[in-house]
Amino acid sequence: MNPNPLLRALGLSSGDRAVLIHTDDIGMCQASLTAYADLSEHGVISAGSVMVPCPWFPATAKFCTEHAASVDMGVHITLTSEWQSGYRWGPLSTCDPASGLLDGAGYLPTTTEAVQANARPDAVRREIETQLQRALDAGIDVTHIDTHMGTVFHPTFLEGYIQTALSHGIPPFLVRVTPEILEAHGLDAGLADTLTTLVDTLEAQGLPMFDDVRSPVFDGPATHLERVQEALESLNPGLTYLIIHPSKDTPELRAIMPHGWQARVAEYETFMMDEVRAFTEAQGIQIINWRRLRELMRSRS
Repeated sequence: MNPNPLLRALGLSSGDRAVLIHTDDIGMCQASLTAYADLSEHGVISAGSVMVPCPWFPATAKFCTEHAASVDMGVHITLTSEWQSGYRWGPLSTCDPASGLLDGAGYLPTTTEAVQANARPDAVRREIETQLQRALDAGIDVTHIDTHMGTVFHPTFLEGYIQTALSHGIPPFLVRVTPEILEAHGLDAGLADTLTTLVDTLEAQGLPMFDDVRSPVFDGPATHLERVQEALESLNPGLTYLIIHPSKDTPELRAIMPHGWQARVAEYETFMMDEVRAFTEAQGIQIINWRRLRELMRSRS
C-alpha cells in the first residue's frame, strides 16, 4: 500500500509514526465521563467519542460545552446495547420493530451480527443522523463520528455513515484497506474490490484515513503499562488509531461489567501516567487529534 498522503499534510514524512489515542464509550456510564475529564486535563489522549443514546450523554454534553476550548469529542455511533447485566438503552429515532433496530425487549440488539442481519439501511441512516444531530443540538463541537463495536462497517450501512458525516462537514473514521484484508475478514472478492475502490476514492477526495487500528492487550493491572509500551513501540510507519476504553473504578462500573471492569480501570490509570507520555516522546511517535484532521478535510473541500 502506498504511503498515507495524510502524513505529508500533517507535516510528517512517510516513515514517521503517528497515533491518535482514542477514548471510546464516553457517557456509557458515569465512570467513563469522569475518566475522560481527568485524561483530558492530565493524561495522554487525543480525543474521545460519546454514546448519545446512553444515560450519561447529557452530563457529557455539559462537560463538552463547559470545556469547549480543550475537548475533542466525536459521536460514537451506537447501534447495539451489549451488556448482559441488565444495563440497556434503545435507539433515538424509532420505536418500530420493523426497523430492525430493536430486540424483543425494545432495546438496541446486543450484537453487531443481529443489527447487520436485520436492520434496514434507511433506519440505520436515520439513527446515525439522529444521534449526530442530538450531539450538535446539545452544543458539542463534534470533531468526527466513529462506530461502536464496528457495526456500521457493513456494505449496506457504510454509505449512510459516510454521507451523514460529510453533510455536516466532519470526518468519519475510516481505515485504508486492500481487497486481501477485506477478504481475510470474510467479504467476497467482488464486494472487497468495491469497498476498496470506495475507500481509495474518498481518500483522493481528501478524507482522512488510518493505516492501522490497535488496542492494548490487557492481561492484568500490574503489567498494563508494559502492554501499552509494547503496543506503542510496535507501531508501523503511518497513521494508527489506538483505541482505549478508560473508566474510573465505581460501583456502577462493576455492576455493568462484573468481569471486565478491571481492564477499563487499568487503562485509565495507565494513560494518566507520565511514563506513557515520556515513552511516546522517546519513541519519536507523533500524537495527533481529530480536530486537526477535521481542519485538513475542510480545507480540501
